[in-house]
Amino acid sequence: MGDTAPLDAILLVSFGGPEHADEVVPFLENVTRGKDIPRERLVEVGEHYFGFGGRSPINDANRALLAGIEADLQAHDIDLPVYWGNRNWDPYLRETLEQMAADGHREIACFVTSAYSSYSGCRQYREDLFEASEGLDVRLHRLRHYFNHPGFVGPITDAVRSALDSAPADTRLVFVTHSIPTSMNEASGGPGAFAYERQHGEVARLVSEAVGHAEHDLVYCSRSGPPQVPWLEPDVNDHLEELAERGVTSVAVVPIGFISDHMEVVFDLDTEASATAERLGLAYVRVDTPDTAPAFIEMVRELTVERAAALREESPERVTVGELAPWTDHCAANCCLNPRSTRTALV
Repeated sequence: MGDTAPLDAILLVSFGGPEHADEVVPFLENVTRGKDIPRERLVEVGEHYFGFGGRSPINDANRALLAGIEADLQAHDIDLPVYWGNRNWDPYLRETLEQMAADGHREIACFVTSAYSSYSGCRQYREDLFEASEGLDVRLHRLRHYFNHPGFVGPITDAVRSALDSAPADTRLVFVTHSIPTSMNEASGGPGAFAYERQHGEVARLVSEAVGHAEHDLVYCSRSGPPQVPWLEPDVNDHLEELAERGVTSVAVVPIGFISDHMEVVFDLDTEASATAERLGLAYVRVDTPDTAPAFIEMVRELTVERAAALREESPERVTVGELAPWTDHCAANCCLNPRSTRTALV
């Protein structure tokens, strides 16, 4: 049970991905629009998708998550319909919001499938949400970041513990997330806040301590962009090389930057990093993402109830774990700024 008034619907907001091979390059053109990346380079990047039949796993993951959220709401007698919209592919945010408005929904909770602060992981979503809702009689309420919510940290911890049960005792925990430019990291959470790196570091610490592995590493994958622009390092493959040189023989790779098995997980980790580990003679296990873990799905409901209470000007309990405070409902005007973007963002 939970009072969700005045909210009358939930929008699952995601990145999007192609479903067929002929959609891969048009999808990548959407993702990189305005960045002057040659089509030949997009075709090259598209090989990651072509190796999986041109189908990204993200859309099926979102369908499963949406079904799980609907079932959980129904089980708790909460009558809120759940819709799904993407930034970069069908179903697009604008089309979904037009349908929601036509269906009579006005106060919409937005659950973004990105748990952390950064321009690409938060503000860009808020920019797209603002533009997608222009001219529509709807009010969008983004649910707060949940990197330190027990419904996110708990399933990761459970998955790590399960992976370690069948791994050698000296297995090294290697937490992985998407690399971003160092300037974007510095601006995340506000100028000089470095929230992206700090938030990931906190999750890695919490999980490591919970499973009794104090020593761990935070590394990155999916670097892109020109080589002269510094991005967060080390790359997961480079780090595996270093661990092997130091005598490490077994690793458990934990994709804490992703809520489900995105292309960055199935290609960068399950394909490339796995091959690197095999070449180095490292025992390698990739830990599961939260995906449709019951606690993760329940978290969506809990955050919705929390935000509804705040909209009613109540003082809801904001559940978190660890040392970092719960993220605010509204981001500051200078949060996660991108100096190349002049777009208005949802607050």
